[in-house]
Amino acid sequence: MIFTETKLKGAFVIDIERREDNRGFFARAFCQHEFADHGLKPVIAQANVAFNKRKGTVRGMHFQFPPAPETKLVRATRGAILDIIVDLRPESPTYLQHIAVELTADNHRALYVPERFGHGYQALEDATETSYQVGEFYAPGTEGGLAWDDPRLGLSWPLPVTEISDKDKAWKRLDQIEGELKRRMSI
Repeated sequence: MIFTETKLKGAFVIDIERREDNRGFFARAFCQHEFADHGLKPVIAQANVAFNKRKGTVRGMHFQFPPAPETKLVRATRGAILDIIVDLRPESPTYLQHIAVELTADNHRALYVPERFGHGYQALEDATETSYQVGEFYAPGTEGGLAWDDPRLGLSWPLPVTEISDKDKAWKRLDQIEGELKRRMSI
């Protein structure tokens, strides 16, 4: 695997190294040793799949507060997404900065999302499916989120939003929850 750290410390784009022959190719998509060698949490507590019927669908911006913050390894297994992560670590020099990475079934690229990051994506094609390996069990009492269209975050979605859940529509803007966010995300 090829690990490329982003401008957000601890967040990595992970590309596969193909071993090709006349059958096609083989590649490793996850290895505990390689993740640990890069300082990443190599634990998978859950594996999740999300199917998005329509391009333009937005999921996010999700996170879990400590004591159950999640790492995520996200990959598009069908179709394509624009995956966006936001650094929510109050002590980080990149606090509230974000990156966007296009993940497609064809590029086989993954995004490693560290603990205490917000995460969301937009489906770029109809019938897009994503796979998440998550480093912590879902804990409803630690669940949090931010408004996908919060102007302070400055997230740019490439398509008009066609679908978004009522739950994701209800996340508050940063101005309304930043005090609590900083308090609960501090280590």
